[in-house]
Amino acid sequence: MKLIIQIGIIVTMNLSAVDLNLLVAFEALLEERHVTRAAERIGLAQPSMSSALRRLRALFGDELFLRAGAGMQPTQKALALAAPIGEALRQIRGALAPDQSFDPSTARRRITIATTDYGDLVLVPELTRLLRTEAPNIDLAVRPLTDATAALAKLERAELDTLIGGHLPDSPRCVRHRLFEERFVCIRDATRANGSERLSLEDYATLPHALFSAAGGDGLPSVIDALLARHALKRRVAVTLAHVVAVPFAVASTDLVATMAERIARRFTEVADVAVVTPPFDLPDFAIDLIHTRRAAEDPALRWFLGAVSRSAGRLRH
Repeated sequence: MKLIIQIGIIVTMNLSAVDLNLLVAFEALLEERHVTRAAERIGLAQPSMSSALRRLRALFGDELFLRAGAGMQPTQKALALAAPIGEALRQIRGALAPDQSFDPSTARRRITIATTDYGDLVLVPELTRLLRTEAPNIDLAVRPLTDATAALAKLERAELDTLIGGHLPDSPRCVRHRLFEERFVCIRDATRANGSERLSLEDYATLPHALFSAAGGDGLPSVIDALLARHALKRRVAVTLAHVVAVPFAVASTDLVATMAERIARRFTEVADVAVVTPPFDLPDFAIDLIHTRRAAEDPALRWFLGAVSRSAGRLRH
């Protein structure tokens, strides 16, 4: 009912006074919350976007966007208009689109994603096989996802098509899909593991550890340190590595132990002489998510690609 009332606000206006380009500018300003970035997004010069904002304020009788720090914050009126204007533009774009059909077998497209080392090693190979089979003319560009906040900003500016990884931040302008859950295991030199399926708590605390940390700090394993502290134990991190792919080769033929995501660990057993063993305590699982903007629904090629990611992830759930 609230949405119907809000749509009514627009319908009862003098439509001859409404320039559709103003509504497109409103949408860009609402999502970017920055005049210059909004202008770049829809191909306007910054003075033209400022002029559009003045016209929008006159049209709706409200300031709509107020300066706040380096950006702009929407007023309550702007937030109330967001849903009806967004829905109106979605329907108009759908009506004007010449052909919404999409044939992946013949389509030519470049799609850019950002993902973590985990995504590179686990999901991207499966996704690549699917693309080469079903969409051989679609090119995939994979960017490193090291700063999740910066990557999310690039996604919102349409510099990226999707983000894939764990512990990704939320955004009201984006949609999150859960791909699957991941759990932690340990790896040891295969000879030293000697067929063991689980590490004892004493061995886990006594053995020197190899740690992957892209940021160069202690990273997520601080959760492990907290669990050890409950037992009045402390581990020694003997080697800290900046690339996860280096971990199994550091562990192989040494007394080191490492804790890592299970799907990566099991991949490593195929290329390094390491064995997967169960940690001595339960570690919290974490989710691998796919994030894209709400605008993706308007792009047939991107809709298909998102489905391809989900299908690739489905093959990894078992």
